[in-house]
Amino acid sequence: MPQNGFVESFNGKLRDECLNETLFTSMNHARAVLAAWKQDYNHVRPHTALAGLAPVPAATRSRAQCGPGHAPAHIAIPAQIGHQTVTRLNF
Repeated sequence: MPQNGFVESFNGKLRDECLNETLFTSMNHARAVLAAWKQDYNHVRPHTALAGLAPVPAATRSRAQCGPGHAPAHIAIPAQIGHQTVTRLNF
């Protein structure tokens, strides 16, 4: 059964860059190494899907572009139905 492409990509990066490179000596060591990798992945590393930004700065930029009471641009998706344009929210 095929999996989500994003999940498969993430799992491959985690395995190649962290799990295959580290010989864990204890559960605490594994937790510390994985926490450091997660911090780097979410806060430091640029992602091509986010125009070269890390996820946290990209989310901050997205929130800053929204006015009060408006959905962020990446959530509000206009859909064409007949001759009308309808905006749906994806959750």
